[in-house]
Amino acid sequence: MDEENFLAEKFEANRAHLRAVAFRMLGSPAEVDDAVQETWLRLSRSDTSGIDNLGGWLTTVVARVCLDMLRSRKSRREEPIGPHVPEPAAHDDHERDTEMADSVGAALLVVLETLNPAERLAFVLHDMFAVPFEEIAPIVGRTPATARQLASRARRRVQGTPSVPGADLDRQRQIVEAFLAASRGGDFEGLLAVLDPDVVFRADHAAQRLGSLAELRGAAAVAETFKGRAQAAKPALVDGAMALAVIFGGKLRIVLQLTIAGDRIAEVEAVADAERIGRFDCRVFDG
Repeated sequence: MDEENFLAEKFEANRAHLRAVAFRMLGSPAEVDDAVQETWLRLSRSDTSGIDNLGGWLTTVVARVCLDMLRSRKSRREEPIGPHVPEPAAHDDHERDTEMADSVGAALLVVLETLNPAERLAFVLHDMFAVPFEEIAPIVGRTPATARQLASRARRRVQGTPSVPGADLDRQRQIVEAFLAASRGGDFEGLLAVLDPDVVFRADHAAQRLGSLAELRGAAAVAETFKGRAQAAKPALVDGAMALAVIFGGKLRIVLQLTIAGDRIAEVEAVADAERIGRFDCRVFDG
C-alpha cells in the first residue's frame, strides 16, 4: 500500500470523530465539510513519520482549522488553497450530521454560538472530547491554567448561568484597575494586595527579547517587577477575559493575560509574539 492510500485509510478511520468535533465547533454542515477537507489537505502535505498519535494530531489540526473559521466565519472554499488533493470518499456524512444535530441538541448549539471562539474550543475539546488542557493550551495560544478558565466560563454559560460571567468580568476589571493603579503609582503594598501569594509571571520569547524575565514566582518578586511600571498598559478584554494591553506608537505590542482566582491575580503571562497577538479577540478599554 502506497503512502497516500495508507494516509487515506487512516484518515477515513478518524473521519467520524473529526466531523463530530467540527460540528460542535461550527454548527454548520457546510463549514464542517470545509474543515474536514482542510484537515485532509494538511495531513496530505505533512511528514507523518514523526507522528505517534495520528488521531490526536488530526484532532488538534481540525480544532485549529475550526478556530480560524470561527474567527473569520468565511468559507474555506472562498480562499485559494493550492492544488486540490482529493479527500478520501465519504459515506452518508450529511445523514450523520443530522443525527449529530439531534444528539447534540439545537438548544446547546444556540448556546455554543454565544461563546467566543477560544471558549468554545476549550469547552468542546475538554468537556465533550476529554482533551487535556495541556493539549488545548497551545491551540488557543494560552497556558493550561488559562485554557481551564476558558472552559469554566463556557461551562457556566452552557449550564444556564449567563449572569455569572458578566459579574465576574465586573469584579475582575476592578482587580485589574487596582493592579494598574498600584503599578503606575509604585505602590508595592497595593500590588501585594491584588496578587496571590503564589502568583506566577511568565513571558514568551518575544517578551523576553523586550527585556522581560522568563519567569517569576511569588507576590513579592512580581510586585517588585511591576512597581512603577505599566504606564502604557490599559485594561482589555482578550478572548472574553480581562487582561492588560500595552500599546506603543498606537500599536498593540504586548498582551498581559491574567488568571484571576478569587480576588487576586494568580498568573500573568506576557505575550509579545505578533502572530499570537493577531489571533486574539482583543478590545481595549480607556483607562
